[in-house]
Amino acid sequence: MTSLKKILALLRRHFGSAGPRLPSDPFELILWENVAYLADDAKRRRAFNLLRQSVGTGSEEILAAKPAALRAVTKHGILPEKFAAKLRDAARIARDQFDGNLKEVVRRPWLDAKRALRKFPGIGEPGAEKILLFSRQRAFLAPDSNALRVLTRLGFLSDDLSYAQCYAAARKLADAQLGKGVVAMMEAHNLLRRHGQDLCKRTRPLCGECPVAKLCPSARLFMRDVPTTR
Repeated sequence: MTSLKKILALLRRHFGSAGPRLPSDPFELILWENVAYLADDAKRRRAFNLLRQSVGTGSEEILAAKPAALRAVTKHGILPEKFAAKLRDAARIARDQFDGNLKEVVRRPWLDAKRALRKFPGIGEPGAEKILLFSRQRAFLAPDSNALRVLTRLGFLSDDLSYAQCYAAARKLADAQLGKGVVAMMEAHNLLRRHGQDLCKRTRPLCGECPVAKLCPSARLFMRDVPTTR
């Protein structure tokens, strides 16, 4: 099988290495996950910037904010009322349980850190690992559903696994083939996610535009089934 490093090199050549500019502060990463539910990257960025400018990203600032100010932020996604409340919940947990300082939390042993991060709204195991990755504390791949779909179609993961099994297998694959470098793992996270969003879509993947199609067993099946035109 083609190595994951080779796949990533081809994706880097196609997309470049830049992904969304995520914060590195762990509490801001929690806010990023909750600030605009089901919004695309551009809308999420606008919502997060508005939160920074109009309210602030400290726990005390969010708790002191007027409800309308938080709704103005979260309306960039769906369910704005619910997610405004989640921003307040996150701020309350940060203040009451961690003295507003999550930088110390992410430096704990990683199992303890993940357990603490999962106390926050919207943060499960993948979210906790993503926070540890982008706060540059531990090199988890933390793949989202787009990345898992890409890895499955490329044959790195079995397509009969449950979500939890698939996620664990992707973590093991990345650890084995990419090592423990945080920067390299962040790039891998971004490239696989971007490829799944832009080309390797859940329905109607754009295999004809795919930079790794020649190495992808699924692409051969998809392209075989595309009717030819005369």
